[in-house]
Amino acid sequence: MNTTTTGASLAACAIAIAILGIQLRKWWVGGRAWKDLLPTIQGFVTGALATICVGGLGGWLAGCTRQLANGSGSKAVTGVTGSDSSSPIAASSLGQLTEEGGVVVFLLAVLLFVTYKAASKEDKGKLLGAMAAGMILCVTAGVAGMLDGLPGLVNGLGLSGRNMLEGNA
Repeated sequence: MNTTTTGASLAACAIAIAILGIQLRKWWVGGRAWKDLLPTIQGFVTGALATICVGGLGGWLAGCTRQLANGSGSKAVTGVTGSDSSSPIAASSLGQLTEEGGVVVFLLAVLLFVTYKAASKEDKGKLLGAMAAGMILCVTAGVAGMLDGLPGLVNGLGLSGRNMLEGNA
């Protein structure tokens, strides 16, 4: 099975929303300092970008994450409520990466790795949880539609970097 094209079920989306909801609640009651949201935002954006890394490690991890969330989410929701929640959500894609955009995503992945290694245990959890939520939610038509400018931004940054390196800036 090609895990890069695995969609998200209603239960997987519920799991992703629960992860983000827990993180946002901790932030809300914890003083609401914007810097405390950075691990959540960085993780979510990295997860979102992983969904458009077709054929790469990021795309593979995103697909595996959705498969795991689809199965475990369905069992969890059914176990708690007794109702089935494994129906798929309308799927879409954020778009495509250009060669230059791929370099930007690579650099962001390196930054995430370095941030993760230096982070506290709690921030590591926030990074990974939000990244999983991004990998799940950003293949749904609604969330992909809301973030449709993200690949263009990343591709544009990469092209600007290339132009600068080539002396065309």
